[in-house]
Amino acid sequence: MTTEHTGLYESFDDRFRAGRCMNGDDGLELLHTGCRWAEGPVYVPAWRQLVWSDIPNDRLLRWDEETGAVSVFRRTAGHTNGNTLDREGRLITCEQGNRRVTRTEHDGTVTVLADRWRGRRLNSPNDATVKSDGSVWFSDPDFGITSDYEGYRAESEIGSNNVYRIDPSTGDVRLVADCFGAPNGLVFSADEHRLFVSDTRAGLVRVFDVRDDGTLSDGEVFAEAGAREAARFDNLRFDDGGRLWVAAMDDGVHCYDPDGTLIGRLAVPEAVANIAWGGAKRNRLFLTAETSLYSVVMGVTGTHPTGPGRRPWLDAGR
Repeated sequence: MTTEHTGLYESFDDRFRAGRCMNGDDGLELLHTGCRWAEGPVYVPAWRQLVWSDIPNDRLLRWDEETGAVSVFRRTAGHTNGNTLDREGRLITCEQGNRRVTRTEHDGTVTVLADRWRGRRLNSPNDATVKSDGSVWFSDPDFGITSDYEGYRAESEIGSNNVYRIDPSTGDVRLVADCFGAPNGLVFSADEHRLFVSDTRAGLVRVFDVRDDGTLSDGEVFAEAGAREAARFDNLRFDDGGRLWVAAMDDGVHCYDPDGTLIGRLAVPEAVANIAWGGAKRNRLFLTAETSLYSVVMGVTGTHPTGPGRRPWLDAGR
């Protein structure tokens, strides 16, 4: 296939254009800048706001879709990295500095969901996703304990970088996958039969079959960054056509067909750490990239971070 450039978009396969991936805005909108390292965007429909992390500055920020105003959502935030929403619209946060996963209740109080596995402190939780049964799945690399820049330097008590599942009934933390150099972003397929996990150090996206008992298969490689020298995989999101969009750092945002073929990308002026779908139609893609927050209105629509099913409280603002 011939590579096609049209400003923001770069197409490597006819399926990128045929799937309406190039039918949106042809430029990025800069919503905010001045962060040290922006991560973890999550759109909250009922608030019409986007919340994201500025890890080295130890704060959570929020952008208001109605006014464009940016304010501090939480300061001294535990060097928060990834954020998502649970089935009740509560904020699930990976505090890599505090080495824990928390939930912000509707009254603003914070509940600790996980800070240890088998009595040992977690490394530095990075990203999380919530399954329709209420279980919280999160990655735990060592990024937050390798220096004092985005956390606190420390030795790992576990000795490996893993993915875990928090049981919604008991709160038990179970190790579900341990085959990573540094697990990062994770997301379920629309039917929740597969879990996709990026491994930043290995330059891979792995995919696992999800068993009925909440355990995973051994997994296999879905995509490799090696073909693109500038790419390092971070978080990932699906659109409603089953395509996987991956934050690829210095190589922008990659788009993969369901068969694993890289069919296109978004060219971004800063290294893209995380992406999230939002807006009234969920066709606005938000990007946290180094110092800035960007967005672009797309021709495709993103799936919801909490998976299939209706969420009355979450959708109240739509």
